[in-house]
Amino acid sequence: MLPAPAGFHRAILLGATFLGTGSLGLADAASAEDAAITLDQLHVVGSPGESVGYLTTRTRSATRTDTALIDTPQSVTVVTQQQIRDQGIRSIADAVRYVPGVVAHQGEGNRDDVVIRGQRSNADFFVNGIRDDVQYFRDLYNVQRIEVLKGPNAMIFGRGGGGGVINRVLKEADGVPVREVVGLGGAYGVKRVAVDVGDRIGDSVFFRLNGMFEDSGSFRNFVDLRRYGVNPTLTFLLGPVTTLKLSYESFHDDRTADRGIPSQFGRPYRYRQNIATFFGNPDLSHAGVDAQIATATLDHAFESGIALRSQLRFADYAKFYQNVYPNIGAAGSVNAAGTALALAAYNTESLRTNIFSQNDVTYRFETGLLKHTLLGGFELGHQEGLTLRQDGVFATTGTRALVVNPLSPVSRVPVSFRNVASGANTRYDLGLAAVYAQDQVEIGPHLQLIGGLRYDRFDFAATDRRSTITQARADDLLSPRLGLVLKPVEALAVYASYSVSYLPSSGDQFNALTPGLAIAKPERFENTEIGVKVDVAPTLQLTGALYNLDRSNQRLTDPNNAGFFITSGQTNTRGAEIGANGYVTGGWQIAGGYAFTDARIVKGFNIGGTSVRPGNQVGLVPFNAVTLWNKFDVTEAFALGIGFVHQTHSFAASDNTVRLPGYSRVDLGLFYQVTDGVRAQLNVENLFDRGYIATADGNNNISPGAPRLIRAQVVARF
Repeated sequence: MLPAPAGFHRAILLGATFLGTGSLGLADAASAEDAAITLDQLHVVGSPGESVGYLTTRTRSATRTDTALIDTPQSVTVVTQQQIRDQGIRSIADAVRYVPGVVAHQGEGNRDDVVIRGQRSNADFFVNGIRDDVQYFRDLYNVQRIEVLKGPNAMIFGRGGGGGVINRVLKEADGVPVREVVGLGGAYGVKRVAVDVGDRIGDSVFFRLNGMFEDSGSFRNFVDLRRYGVNPTLTFLLGPVTTLKLSYESFHDDRTADRGIPSQFGRPYRYRQNIATFFGNPDLSHAGVDAQIATATLDHAFESGIALRSQLRFADYAKFYQNVYPNIGAAGSVNAAGTALALAAYNTESLRTNIFSQNDVTYRFETGLLKHTLLGGFELGHQEGLTLRQDGVFATTGTRALVVNPLSPVSRVPVSFRNVASGANTRYDLGLAAVYAQDQVEIGPHLQLIGGLRYDRFDFAATDRRSTITQARADDLLSPRLGLVLKPVEALAVYASYSVSYLPSSGDQFNALTPGLAIAKPERFENTEIGVKVDVAPTLQLTGALYNLDRSNQRLTDPNNAGFFITSGQTNTRGAEIGANGYVTGGWQIAGGYAFTDARIVKGFNIGGTSVRPGNQVGLVPFNAVTLWNKFDVTEAFALGIGFVHQTHSFAASDNTVRLPGYSRVDLGLFYQVTDGVRAQLNVENLFDRGYIATADGNNNISPGAPRLIRAQVVARF
């Protein structure tokens, strides 16, 4: 075994002190202080997937079994809680900034939305492996780590996940005493406080409470947010091999829905002058969600060696958003004379209740020279809800369009909202049932195979509440996964994998079903990938991947049959990714990588009547992106963080009519250990105050990047 690098034990102590994850108790860290340890040995102390600094070596999410990342034939990036803390991350968009191959989408200013390997999704979000698909902005106050699993993941996660999925792993009651308060403040009125309190109630009952409140402004005019959340958890040791974990989260988020700026002549409109300018009516543009989520997890190990994990989750969401914004179509761009811009308005109410039951059985056994980890399980789910869209009519025009001067684009014109014939007014019901099986086989010390197959029954019905007509469709989806891992030596793995996922015709949010959609085939994602993972040292992992991802059966509008589709649209993504996480030396940590992503339209399709031609670059996907965050321990008490983000140009949409310029950005972090229990932190985002475009939602909803932002944070543990 390789010894830990010099200074690494001090980093472990600091991590145990400030992470608040319970991954290492102080006594455990102290006992390892003078020993030559590896992360495999650290894993004995913590539960699967626990992290040290910016490095995680194991996860359950990629295979549903406790598996080392080096033995997982898939590209996986883990954003640890230490990285979240050090970078001052408060959102999913911030969290994926240093993840190769992932781009944050604007999401119409009301939800998390990502593009992973050229595939956009606002529903491929999970919590502890269970679907969390409602459109809202998630907070990270109760998150232990964020796992980005790339490539089609249907074998593990079910429908969707064509480019990848984002899984949040939550903090839980683990019996390690923690009393932590985090205070954050900074530019543009950012104010936030979070608490993390946990302890033992008795020898067999553990308790933990995470809470957060934030009231913040923005560099964008008239934009602010107010949110709060509370998440108590309990762990019961029902016996030597039986554990029950209970969690309940109540979360509220209310903010301005900001759709950014429009375009002109194929470029963002005067974006260096309009970094802060709001286009539309900020008084009528807001987004809010209330979420109530309860989860129970039961783990039991039988004497035969079989392990059972059963999760049950109930979640109720109430989401509403309304916006007055630059129109999505061509009329939403600033005219050639620079004198006119069309605004539009609408709102959407979405109510959804999710119930999921996941049940996994794992059995480890040997047959001759073969070591098996056999997984079998089933998942049941029921999702129901209501979607109502109302379009806005402007009082001064009596129509759904209002022309304003782009030099004075804030409108206070009254707007009335009504449910028009083309707007959704639907009650829907979805039944889910899945069974799956997987075998991980070790053939000696140098070769591993993984094979799995999942069957999903997706039974969806939607009723138009005006006509009372119900449309229904049932899909039977069969998703395979194959992988091979070759390990010439313990610290080097070369892998190859093949996987398939499907997205039913009702789409990411399945909130409506027209006659045309009811007969459309599901979209298909097929991925082949080869890669290498190297443990350069026990505390530093490098990864590389080459992949080819085909998306087929994308819907094209049928020009001869209004309301129906031709499922012949197709895209192809070919890419290369390099990732690095961990300790280069005992006092130098890194997280980041490089992604080359060539995402192209193979067979064209229409988006809102706009032609998308073969050969076009998929929207928001740059060819090249480089990200690297470094943290240096300068002294025992002082550390310095330097981050670099660079990407080449991309396009706001797949029609390639509006070009978003490439950019480079530098971030800074300063960390000072005031006392044993208090750490002060200063983060500077966009240190050199560069003007750039951060993201977009089509050609006329373009988000400028933030100017230089300075934020201070204090972490106090008692």
